[in-house]
Amino acid sequence: MFHLLDIIGTMAFAMSGALTAMSKKLDPFGVFIIAFVTAVGGGTLRDVMIGRTPVGWMQDLTYVYVIILGFGLTILFRKRLDKFRTSLALFDTIGLGVFTLIGIQKGIDYHLHPTICIALGTMTACFGGVTRDILCTEIPVIFRREIYATICILGGIVFFILRKMNLEDDILYLITSLVIIAVRLMAVKYKWHLSPIEHKK
Repeated sequence: MFHLLDIIGTMAFAMSGALTAMSKKLDPFGVFIIAFVTAVGGGTLRDVMIGRTPVGWMQDLTYVYVIILGFGLTILFRKRLDKFRTSLALFDTIGLGVFTLIGIQKGIDYHLHPTICIALGTMTACFGGVTRDILCTEIPVIFRREIYATICILGGIVFFILRKMNLEDDILYLITSLVIIAVRLMAVKYKWHLSPIEHKK
């Protein structure tokens, strides 16, 4: 289940990056590069910080193949994915839910404190999107009013609460991912957001 979720997250973020790049009218190489850094950016930063080198995608070419597949599918079905904002939100949300969980589990594997594990999960889920948005000259979603990183933190808290209940790993992974995905989709649908901090003169 864990490996399957990892593959799904990689595919989702690759397609999210490709959709964003296509909306900016980049050439195929540019679209592929954005897809690639979106898919592996968060995991790369996480692995470097915990000293897991070479980083994950360099040790297993499956991730590279999955990114190429995601890139190819996005190009192939680009006319059917004409509602870019809807498609982007969906793929980005799936990647968010899955990569949060993966980052948390990597922290647990390295016997880190739950708070650090949640931070790693949030970083894994968000940093690829941050890189994508910066390269596409947009303000990263994590810095906008949208509820994004907060959902990763919420998901991490849910994960450790459920873990105390001694659930099977597969069920634990599935429930946590679904919670993050569901809350994110509701936040997008109902336009939930955090109030900006106003500067008073």
